[in-house]
Amino acid sequence: MSYAPEGQQYQPPYRPEGQNPQQPYGDRYGEQQYGQQPPYGQEPYAAYGQEPEHEPRRTSKVRRWVIAGVSVLALAGIAAGVMYHYEIPPFTDKGSAVSFGTPPAGGDGKKNPAPQQPANSKMLMPTGPQAEFKNSMTLPDGTHVAVTTLDGKKSGFKGKVWVWAPKEYNDPKFAKSGFPVMIALPGGAGYPSNYWMGTDLGLQTSIAKWYGEGKSKPFILAMPVLNPGPDDKGIYWDGSDIPDQPKMGTWLTEDVPDLVKANFRTVKSRDGWAFMGSSTGGFAGLKAVLKHPDKFKAVIASGPDIVPDSSLWKGHDKEKAENNPEVLAKQLIDRKGPDVYLAFQVGDSENNKKTLPDVQKFIATFGNKGPVHTELRIIKGGQHNAKTYVPNMGEGPIQYISKVMEGPVE
Repeated sequence: MSYAPEGQQYQPPYRPEGQNPQQPYGDRYGEQQYGQQPPYGQEPYAAYGQEPEHEPRRTSKVRRWVIAGVSVLALAGIAAGVMYHYEIPPFTDKGSAVSFGTPPAGGDGKKNPAPQQPANSKMLMPTGPQAEFKNSMTLPDGTHVAVTTLDGKKSGFKGKVWVWAPKEYNDPKFAKSGFPVMIALPGGAGYPSNYWMGTDLGLQTSIAKWYGEGKSKPFILAMPVLNPGPDDKGIYWDGSDIPDQPKMGTWLTEDVPDLVKANFRTVKSRDGWAFMGSSTGGFAGLKAVLKHPDKFKAVIASGPDIVPDSSLWKGHDKEKAENNPEVLAKQLIDRKGPDVYLAFQVGDSENNKKTLPDVQKFIATFGNKGPVHTELRIIKGGQHNAKTYVPNMGEGPIQYISKVMEGPVE
């Protein structure tokens, strides 16, 4: 399993050696370099030989008002910071409605008719109905990570999906363009949230940066929950339709793509659709591409499992084999296509010492044979950690899949 990023330790402010920790940094407020301030409310004497000022009371009142004003402003600033931290409007835009622009086919039922779908276009206009997205966080470039609750029509599962579109999506230059989509899956429980939605891992800002550097497509990100519940007692669902269990395979490969198509301008063909994931999410993405190569073209699988191993498969060997990447890769080779592109990255210090050998064995057996194209990046010193995987995506895997995918397209 993959782990969310470790929390940062609190670091006390630096103070010169020997200084009282209760004393503010530097000279005490109001002290001169030599000598002490006079009692509060009195003015300091002028230079030697000069008469003191004759209006100490007025000056004292002014000082008190200044101190009071500064205190009020400081308290207001602290209160605003607290309200922002706890996401209390109007100090945060979290929870506000988010629209990603283009109305769905037929318009939005208001004053915004949808543009006509160009004939023979590679782009697919939003199909509708529009989902109700709420802002989860706003990035420095003004883009939003938004969340909605999706009632999966095909899987019957209801869960949260976070989405993000790069700033180019609303650039007039691309107003008639469809964008590629990457479905990003977490490791671990992947419930009740998907850790890729948090900006601390830098997935969104990295996609934007890599696109600016010519390394990546400007992917729309869809970040659904991976499992229908926590992985209590080691129970998880392998991103699959396990008999008598929630249909998480259908949720990931049918319902989530349908949500994106309903609300965004996308690429019609599989050339605009990919997965990425770490650990169990890497397995789920790898399996989804091999199982549905007619819908998805590529995956970045970081520190993935290679075979299904959920305890829920017990008594369902046939269905388990149907969701085994090794079996699926062989079947795809035997069918001679379509082509898929599998970019693996694994740290050489993963906590599961079998991860790297298992990936290497899969590549040796099925990689670059017929339609199964593979690439492996071994991360020196890399651990089984999402914080390891994101920066290394930019060192090879993101270029590998971007070269074979399309978008933006008209």
